[in-house]
Amino acid sequence: MNRRHDIDALRALAFCLLILYHLAMFYVFEWEWHIKSVHQAEWLQYPMLFVNRWRMDLIFLISGIAAAFLLKTDRVWRFVGQRTWRLFLPLVFGMAVIVPIQPYAQGVSNGLVEPGFVQFLLDYYGGKPWPKDAFDGWSHGMTWNHLWYLAYLWMYTLALALLAKPLASATGQRLLARFAGLRGTALLFLPALPLVFYTLTLQERFPDNGDFIHDWYRNAVYFTVFLYGYAIARNQGFWTEALRLRKQSLAWALGLFVPYLGLAMVLPDEVPFWQQAVIWTLRNLYIWTALLAILGWSHALLNRPFRWLPWANESVYPWYMLHQSLIVALGFWLANYRLGPITEPALILLGTVVGCWSISELVKRIGWLRPCFGLKPRSTPPRVANAQELSGSMP
Repeated sequence: MNRRHDIDALRALAFCLLILYHLAMFYVFEWEWHIKSVHQAEWLQYPMLFVNRWRMDLIFLISGIAAAFLLKTDRVWRFVGQRTWRLFLPLVFGMAVIVPIQPYAQGVSNGLVEPGFVQFLLDYYGGKPWPKDAFDGWSHGMTWNHLWYLAYLWMYTLALALLAKPLASATGQRLLARFAGLRGTALLFLPALPLVFYTLTLQERFPDNGDFIHDWYRNAVYFTVFLYGYAIARNQGFWTEALRLRKQSLAWALGLFVPYLGLAMVLPDEVPFWQQAVIWTLRNLYIWTALLAILGWSHALLNRPFRWLPWANESVYPWYMLHQSLIVALGFWLANYRLGPITEPALILLGTVVGCWSISELVKRIGWLRPCFGLKPRSTPPRVANAQELSGSMP
Protein backbone atom coordinates (compact mmCIF):
# COMPACT_ATOMS: atom_id res chain seq x y z
CA MET A 1 0.00 0.00 0.00
CA ASN A 2 1.39 3.39 -1.00
CA ARG A 3 1.95 5.94 1.71
CA ARG A 4 -0.92 8.36 2.17
CA HIS A 5 0.93 11.60 2.78
CA ASP A 6 -2.26 13.56 2.11
CA ILE A 7 -4.07 12.02 5.09
CA ASP A 8 -1.09 12.63 7.37
CA ALA A 9 -0.82 16.25 6.23
CA LEU A 10 -4.57 16.82 6.40
CA ARG A 11 -4.68 15.52 9.96
CA ALA A 12 -1.92 17.92 11.03
CA LEU A 13 -3.58 20.87 9.30
CA ALA A 14 -6.98 20.01 10.78
CA PHE A 15 -5.56 20.19 14.30
CA CYS A 16 -3.71 23.43 13.48
CA LEU A 17 -7.07 24.84 12.45
CA LEU A 18 -8.49 23.63 15.77
CA ILE A 19 -5.91 25.70 17.66
CA LEU A 20 -6.83 28.84 15.71
CA TYR A 21 -10.53 28.09 16.17
CA HIS A 22 -10.22 27.82 19.94
CA LEU A 23 -8.19 31.03 20.08
CA ALA A 24 -10.95 32.76 18.12
CA MET A 25 -13.55 31.39 20.56
CA PHE A 26 -11.96 33.67 23.17
CA TYR A 27 -12.89 36.66 21.00
CA VAL A 28 -16.02 35.87 18.97
CA PHE A 29 -19.00 37.95 20.08
CA GLU A 30 -22.03 36.21 21.67
CA TRP A 31 -20.57 32.69 21.44
CA GLU A 32 -20.24 31.15 24.89
CA TRP A 33 -16.87 29.70 25.87
CA HIS A 34 -14.95 28.91 29.05
CA ILE A 35 -13.62 32.48 29.35
CA LYS A 36 -14.05 35.51 27.11
CA SER A 37 -11.88 38.50 26.30
CA VAL A 38 -13.14 42.06 26.64
CA HIS A 39 -12.04 42.49 23.01
CA GLN A 40 -14.89 40.62 21.33
CA ALA A 41 -15.66 41.01 17.63
CA GLU A 42 -18.96 40.29 15.90
CA TRP A 43 -17.32 39.91 12.46
CA LEU A 44 -15.55 36.77 13.70
CA GLN A 45 -18.88 34.95 13.60
CA TYR A 46 -18.73 34.69 9.80
CA PRO A 47 -15.40 32.84 9.40
CA MET A 48 -16.17 30.86 12.54
CA LEU A 49 -19.48 29.65 11.10
CA PHE A 50 -17.71 28.74 7.87
CA VAL A 51 -15.33 26.46 9.77
CA ASN A 52 -17.53 25.42 12.69
CA ARG A 53 -19.96 23.34 10.68
CA TRP A 54 -17.42 20.80 9.40
CA ARG A 55 -14.29 21.04 11.56
CA MET A 56 -15.09 18.14 13.93
CA ASP A 57 -16.77 16.11 11.19
CA LEU A 58 -13.47 16.30 9.29
CA ILE A 59 -11.48 15.10 12.28
CA PHE A 60 -13.80 12.13 12.88
CA LEU A 61 -13.76 11.35 9.15
CA ILE A 62 -9.95 11.23 9.20
CA SER A 63 -10.09 9.08 12.33
CA GLY A 64 -12.33 6.61 10.51
CA ILE A 65 -9.91 6.49 7.58
CA ALA A 66 -7.05 5.81 9.95
CA ALA A 67 -8.93 3.07 11.81
CA ALA A 68 -9.58 1.24 8.55
CA PHE A 69 -5.84 0.73 8.02
CA LEU A 70 -5.23 -0.66 11.50
CA LEU A 71 -8.25 -2.87 12.18
CA LYS A 72 -7.79 -6.50 11.17
CA THR A 73 -10.75 -8.84 11.63
CA ASP A 74 -8.52 -11.58 13.05
CA ARG A 75 -6.94 -9.19 15.57
CA VAL A 76 -9.90 -7.22 16.87
CA TRP A 77 -8.96 -7.42 20.55
CA ARG A 78 -5.42 -6.32 19.77
CA PHE A 79 -6.92 -3.33 17.96
CA VAL A 80 -9.10 -2.55 21.01
CA GLY A 81 -6.14 -2.81 23.35
CA GLN A 82 -3.94 -0.58 21.22
CA ARG A 83 -6.60 2.08 20.82
CA THR A 84 -7.48 2.01 24.52
CA TRP A 85 -3.81 2.58 25.37
CA ARG A 86 -3.57 5.38 22.80
CA LEU A 87 -6.89 7.08 23.65
CA PHE A 88 -8.11 6.28 27.15
CA LEU A 89 -4.79 6.70 28.97
CA PRO A 90 -4.18 10.20 27.48
CA LEU A 91 -7.80 11.09 28.30
CA VAL A 92 -7.37 10.18 31.98
CA PHE A 93 -3.96 11.84 32.20
CA GLY A 94 -5.21 14.95 30.43
CA MET A 95 -8.26 15.30 32.67
CA ALA A 96 -6.07 15.00 35.77
CA VAL A 97 -3.07 17.11 34.73
CA ILE A 98 -3.75 19.29 31.68
CA VAL A 99 -7.41 20.32 31.86
CA PRO A 100 -7.82 21.62 35.48
CA ILE A 101 -6.51 25.11 34.68
CA GLN A 102 -9.54 25.57 32.42
CA PRO A 103 -12.30 25.08 35.05
CA TYR A 104 -10.23 27.10 37.50
CA ALA A 105 -9.95 30.07 35.13
CA GLN A 106 -13.62 29.81 34.20
CA GLY A 107 -14.76 29.53 37.80
CA VAL A 108 -12.68 32.50 38.95
CA SER A 109 -13.83 34.56 35.96
CA ASN A 110 -17.45 33.74 36.84
CA GLY A 111 -16.86 34.78 40.47
CA LEU A 112 -17.93 31.31 41.66
CA VAL A 113 -14.50 29.91 42.53
CA GLU A 114 -12.08 31.51 44.99
CA PRO A 115 -8.69 32.52 43.55
CA GLY A 116 -5.87 30.17 44.46
CA PHE A 117 -4.99 27.36 42.07
CA VAL A 118 -3.45 25.01 44.66
CA GLN A 119 -6.55 25.09 46.84
CA PHE A 120 -8.70 24.66 43.75
CA LEU A 121 -6.78 21.51 42.82
CA LEU A 122 -7.22 20.08 46.31
CA ASP A 123 -10.96 20.69 46.08
CA TYR A 124 -11.11 19.49 42.48
CA TYR A 125 -9.38 16.19 43.18
CA GLY A 126 -11.20 15.84 46.48
CA GLY A 127 -14.63 15.80 44.86
CA LYS A 128 -15.88 19.08 46.32
CA PRO A 129 -19.37 20.06 45.12
CA TRP A 130 -19.23 23.25 43.07
CA PRO A 131 -21.68 26.16 42.82
CA LYS A 132 -24.12 25.88 39.94
CA ASP A 133 -22.52 26.86 36.59
CA ALA A 134 -19.13 27.45 38.20
CA PHE A 135 -17.54 25.91 35.11
CA ASP A 136 -18.46 23.58 32.27
CA GLY A 137 -19.00 20.16 33.81
CA TRP A 138 -19.43 21.53 37.33
CA SER A 139 -22.19 19.02 38.19
CA HIS A 140 -19.79 16.10 37.59
CA GLY A 141 -17.07 17.62 39.76
CA MET A 142 -14.48 17.20 36.99
CA THR A 143 -14.49 17.88 33.27
CA TRP A 144 -12.76 16.71 30.10
CA ASN A 145 -13.43 19.95 28.19
CA HIS A 146 -11.67 19.80 24.79
CA LEU A 147 -10.52 16.22 25.41
CA TRP A 148 -14.08 15.04 24.83
CA TYR A 149 -12.93 14.00 21.36
CA LEU A 150 -10.74 11.26 22.85
CA ALA A 151 -13.63 9.86 24.86
CA TYR A 152 -16.00 9.84 21.91
CA LEU A 153 -13.40 8.38 19.54
CA TRP A 154 -12.61 5.63 22.03
CA MET A 155 -16.29 4.68 22.21
CA TYR A 156 -16.60 4.73 18.40
CA THR A 157 -13.51 2.54 18.24
CA LEU A 158 -15.15 -0.01 20.52
CA ALA A 159 -18.30 0.09 18.39
CA LEU A 160 -16.24 -0.41 15.23
CA ALA A 161 -14.55 -3.42 16.81
CA LEU A 162 -17.96 -4.97 17.45
CA LEU A 163 -18.91 -4.28 13.83
CA ALA A 164 -15.63 -5.62 12.41
CA LYS A 165 -16.88 -9.07 11.46
CA PRO A 166 -20.27 -7.93 10.11
CA LEU A 167 -18.50 -5.30 8.00
CA ALA A 168 -16.06 -7.93 6.75
CA SER A 169 -18.89 -10.21 5.64
CA ALA A 170 -20.05 -10.33 2.03
CA THR A 171 -23.06 -8.17 2.87
CA GLY A 172 -20.93 -5.68 4.81
CA GLN A 173 -18.41 -5.42 2.02
CA ARG A 174 -21.18 -4.78 -0.50
CA LEU A 175 -22.56 -1.97 1.67
CA LEU A 176 -19.13 -0.37 2.07
CA ALA A 177 -18.44 -0.70 -1.64
CA ARG A 178 -21.86 0.75 -2.45
CA PHE A 179 -21.08 3.87 -0.46
CA ALA A 180 -17.49 4.25 -1.69
CA GLY A 181 -18.72 3.57 -5.22
CA LEU A 182 -20.96 6.64 -5.37
CA ARG A 183 -20.08 8.84 -8.32
CA GLY A 184 -20.89 12.30 -9.63
CA THR A 185 -24.05 13.95 -8.32
CA ALA A 186 -24.80 10.98 -6.08
CA LEU A 187 -21.48 11.42 -4.25
CA LEU A 188 -22.01 15.17 -3.99
CA PHE A 189 -25.33 14.93 -2.18
CA LEU A 190 -26.47 11.47 -1.02
CA PRO A 191 -24.03 11.14 1.94
CA ALA A 192 -25.51 14.34 3.35
CA LEU A 193 -29.00 12.86 3.65
CA PRO A 194 -28.37 10.90 6.89
CA LEU A 195 -26.92 14.07 8.41
CA VAL A 196 -30.06 15.97 7.40
CA PHE A 197 -32.22 13.25 8.94
CA TYR A 198 -30.32 13.33 12.25
CA THR A 199 -30.63 17.10 12.42
CA LEU A 200 -34.36 17.11 11.74
CA THR A 201 -35.13 14.35 14.22
CA LEU A 202 -32.49 14.55 16.96
CA GLN A 203 -30.90 18.00 17.26
CA GLU A 204 -33.65 19.71 19.25
CA ARG A 205 -34.32 16.65 21.41
CA PHE A 206 -30.64 16.12 22.27
CA PRO A 207 -28.73 19.43 22.41
CA ASP A 208 -24.95 19.28 22.75
CA ASN A 209 -23.89 18.68 26.35
CA GLY A 210 -20.61 16.83 25.94
CA ASP A 211 -21.35 13.92 28.31
CA PHE A 212 -21.60 11.28 25.55
CA ILE A 213 -24.44 9.36 27.24
CA HIS A 214 -27.10 11.94 26.37
CA ASP A 215 -25.37 13.31 23.27
CA TRP A 216 -27.33 11.29 20.74
CA TYR A 217 -27.42 13.91 18.02
CA ARG A 218 -23.66 14.49 17.93
CA ASN A 219 -23.02 10.76 18.32
CA ALA A 220 -25.22 9.99 15.32
CA VAL A 221 -23.42 12.56 13.16
CA TYR A 222 -19.86 11.85 14.26
CA PHE A 223 -20.16 8.07 14.24
CA THR A 224 -21.68 8.23 10.76
CA VAL A 225 -18.82 10.31 9.33
CA PHE A 226 -16.40 8.05 11.21
CA LEU A 227 -17.91 5.11 9.31
CA TYR A 228 -17.75 7.12 6.09
CA GLY A 229 -14.01 7.41 6.63
CA TYR A 230 -13.76 3.69 7.30
CA ALA A 231 -15.65 2.95 4.07
CA ILE A 232 -13.58 5.17 1.77
CA ALA A 233 -10.11 4.55 3.23
CA ARG A 234 -8.96 1.76 0.92
CA ASN A 235 -11.21 2.45 -2.06
CA GLN A 236 -9.03 4.03 -4.73
CA GLY A 237 -12.06 4.63 -6.91
CA PHE A 238 -13.48 7.00 -4.30
CA TRP A 239 -10.26 9.01 -4.11
CA THR A 240 -10.07 9.24 -7.88
CA GLU A 241 -13.65 10.54 -7.95
CA ALA A 242 -13.07 12.99 -5.07
CA LEU A 243 -10.07 14.29 -6.99
CA ARG A 244 -12.14 14.65 -10.17
CA LEU A 245 -14.98 16.41 -8.33
CA ARG A 246 -12.80 18.75 -6.26
CA LYS A 247 -13.73 21.90 -8.19
CA GLN A 248 -17.43 21.04 -8.32
CA SER A 249 -17.58 20.12 -4.63
CA LEU A 250 -15.80 23.35 -3.66
CA ALA A 251 -18.17 25.40 -5.82
CA TRP A 252 -21.18 23.67 -4.28
CA ALA A 253 -19.84 24.16 -0.76
CA LEU A 254 -19.32 27.89 -1.27
CA GLY A 255 -22.64 28.21 -3.09
CA LEU A 256 -24.52 26.46 -0.28
CA PHE A 257 -22.80 28.38 2.50
CA VAL A 258 -23.94 31.78 1.21
CA PRO A 259 -27.72 31.16 1.48
CA TYR A 260 -27.23 29.17 4.68
CA LEU A 261 -25.33 32.05 6.28
CA GLY A 262 -27.84 34.58 4.98
CA LEU A 263 -30.84 32.73 6.38
CA ALA A 264 -29.09 31.93 9.67
CA MET A 265 -28.20 35.59 10.19
CA VAL A 266 -31.41 37.21 8.97
CA LEU A 267 -34.12 34.96 10.38
CA PRO A 268 -35.01 35.23 14.09
CA ASP A 269 -34.18 32.48 16.55
CA GLU A 270 -37.77 31.24 16.60
CA VAL A 271 -39.02 30.33 13.12
CA PRO A 272 -41.60 27.87 11.75
CA PHE A 273 -40.31 24.32 11.47
CA TRP A 274 -40.29 24.38 7.67
CA GLN A 275 -37.98 27.38 7.65
CA GLN A 276 -35.72 25.74 10.20
CA ALA A 277 -35.71 22.57 8.10
CA VAL A 278 -34.54 24.56 5.08
CA ILE A 279 -31.67 26.07 7.08
CA TRP A 280 -30.66 22.68 8.48
CA THR A 281 -30.79 21.05 5.06
CA LEU A 282 -28.57 23.75 3.56
CA ARG A 283 -26.19 23.37 6.49
CA ASN A 284 -25.77 19.63 6.11
CA LEU A 285 -25.41 19.80 2.34
CA TYR A 286 -22.71 22.41 2.94
CA ILE A 287 -20.98 20.18 5.49
CA TRP A 288 -20.70 17.18 3.18
CA THR A 289 -19.71 19.10 0.05
CA ALA A 290 -17.07 20.93 2.11
CA LEU A 291 -15.72 17.61 3.41
CA LEU A 292 -15.63 16.17 -0.10
CA ALA A 293 -13.86 19.27 -1.41
CA ILE A 294 -11.28 19.08 1.38
CA LEU A 295 -10.60 15.41 0.64
CA GLY A 296 -10.31 16.05 -3.10
CA TRP A 297 -8.04 19.06 -2.85
CA SER A 298 -5.90 17.42 -0.16
CA HIS A 299 -5.41 14.40 -2.41
CA ALA A 300 -4.38 16.76 -5.20
CA LEU A 301 -2.06 19.04 -3.24
CA LEU A 302 -0.83 17.20 -0.14
CA ASN A 303 -0.03 13.68 -1.33
CA ARG A 304 3.72 14.14 -1.24
CA PRO A 305 6.46 13.53 1.40
CA PHE A 306 6.77 17.01 2.90
CA ARG A 307 9.87 17.45 5.06
CA TRP A 308 7.77 18.62 8.01
CA LEU A 309 5.52 15.54 8.06
CA PRO A 310 7.67 13.29 10.30
CA TRP A 311 7.81 15.99 12.97
CA ALA A 312 4.12 16.84 12.58
CA ASN A 313 3.07 13.18 12.84
CA GLU A 314 4.65 12.87 16.26
CA SER A 315 3.78 16.36 17.51
CA VAL A 316 0.11 16.66 16.61
CA TYR A 317 -1.23 14.58 19.51
CA PRO A 318 0.63 16.45 22.31
CA TRP A 319 -0.22 19.77 20.68
CA TYR A 320 -3.90 18.83 20.60
CA MET A 321 -3.87 17.89 24.29
CA LEU A 322 -2.02 21.02 25.39
CA HIS A 323 -3.35 23.84 23.22
CA GLN A 324 -6.66 24.75 24.83
CA SER A 325 -5.33 24.78 28.37
CA LEU A 326 -2.54 27.09 27.23
CA ILE A 327 -4.99 29.40 25.43
CA VAL A 328 -7.25 29.60 28.50
CA ALA A 329 -4.38 30.06 30.94
CA LEU A 330 -2.72 32.77 28.85
CA GLY A 331 -6.01 34.55 28.19
CA PHE A 332 -6.89 34.46 31.90
CA TRP A 333 -3.47 35.81 32.89
CA LEU A 334 -3.09 38.46 30.18
CA ALA A 335 -6.55 39.87 30.88
CA ASN A 336 -5.04 41.56 33.95
CA TYR A 337 -2.77 43.69 31.76
CA ARG A 338 -5.54 45.23 29.63
CA LEU A 339 -3.68 44.75 26.36
CA GLY A 340 -5.20 45.84 23.09
CA PRO A 341 -7.20 43.76 20.59
CA ILE A 342 -4.09 43.10 18.49
CA THR A 343 -1.40 42.60 21.13
CA GLU A 344 -3.44 40.30 23.34
CA PRO A 345 -4.39 37.63 20.75
CA ALA A 346 -0.91 37.82 19.21
CA LEU A 347 0.70 37.09 22.58
CA ILE A 348 -1.77 34.28 23.33
CA LEU A 349 -1.09 32.65 19.96
CA LEU A 350 2.67 33.04 20.38
CA GLY A 351 2.57 31.69 23.91
CA THR A 352 0.40 28.75 22.86
CA VAL A 353 2.72 27.81 20.00
CA VAL A 354 5.86 28.15 22.13
CA GLY A 355 4.23 26.25 24.99
CA CYS A 356 2.99 23.42 22.78
CA TRP A 357 6.37 23.15 21.04
CA SER A 358 8.52 23.22 24.16
CA ILE A 359 6.37 20.87 26.24
CA SER A 360 5.85 18.39 23.40
CA GLU A 361 9.57 18.31 22.62
CA LEU A 362 10.24 17.57 26.29
CA VAL A 363 7.55 14.88 26.37
CA LYS A 364 9.06 13.15 23.33
CA ARG A 365 12.33 12.68 25.25
CA ILE A 366 10.81 11.21 28.44
CA GLY A 367 9.89 7.57 27.96
CA TRP A 368 7.24 7.26 30.67
CA LEU A 369 5.48 10.47 29.60
CA ARG A 370 5.11 9.50 25.94
CA PRO A 371 2.10 7.18 26.38
CA CYS A 372 0.38 9.82 28.54
CA PHE A 373 0.37 12.02 25.42
CA GLY A 374 -0.60 9.21 23.06
CA LEU A 375 2.89 8.64 21.66
CA LYS A 376 4.49 5.32 20.82
CA PRO A 377 7.59 4.12 22.72
CA ARG A 378 10.78 5.96 21.84
CA SER A 379 12.18 2.91 20.11
CA THR A 380 9.89 3.69 17.17
CA PRO A 381 11.68 6.39 15.13
CA PRO A 382 9.50 9.30 13.94
CA ARG A 383 8.85 9.17 10.19
CA VAL A 384 6.07 9.55 7.70
CA ALA A 385 3.67 6.70 8.43
CA ASN A 386 2.45 4.50 5.67
CA ALA A 387 -1.22 3.94 5.09
CA GLN A 388 -1.42 0.84 7.27
CA GLU A 389 0.16 2.68 10.20
CA LEU A 390 -1.87 5.90 10.08
CA SER A 391 -4.33 4.82 12.74
CA GLY A 392 -1.51 4.18 15.16
CA SER A 393 -0.48 7.84 15.01
CA MET A 394 -3.99 9.28 15.26
CA PRO A 395 -5.44 10.77 18.42
